[in-house]
Amino acid sequence: VHNSSRNIFQCSSFPTLTVNTVKGWINNIHAGSVSCQGSHITASSKLVAFNTDQAGGGMVGLTSVSPSDGQWTVTQISCHSDLVTDMDFSPFDECLLATCSGDETVKLWRLCDPEQEQPSSPELTLQPGQGRLELVHFHPTSSGLLAVATTKSPLIWDTSRQDAPLAGNRI
Repeated sequence: VHNSSRNIFQCSSFPTLTVNTVKGWINNIHAGSVSCQGSHITASSKLVAFNTDQAGGGMVGLTSVSPSDGQWTVTQISCHSDLVTDMDFSPFDECLLATCSGDETVKLWRLCDPEQEQPSSPELTLQPGQGRLELVHFHPTSSGLLAVATTKSPLIWDTSRQDAPLAGNRI
């Protein structure tokens, strides 16, 4: 098998397969095994966030895309009291991560380099109050708009207005 950027498997003249380790592989990640609709790994140009199996799934693991010393540091952040069902980085702010959960909240986190101390509380918490949240997604061209899918309906939030969704139930 040939990858366009790397040769992962090499065939030898013998009927065996030689496996080469890909440089830059992140080892020892304990990702969660979750059952929900959302994305369980997401990345910005600086950071990678993923579900972990700690604290009943309410934790998110965080690492750099390109560590400065060549060693990946994985930090865990306690985000929710229930399973993190989806997460998305803002296309306008590579350090702003939105998470949603079975605890019926959406949280926006201002993250920094994984080698530094991460925030212990979110920058913003939204509570739609319509059941378990499954999906969260930033609008790709309009800063601050966030789509959230509950078990009952889709909602659109303007994160600068924290009081109520712009649209929902009628979408």
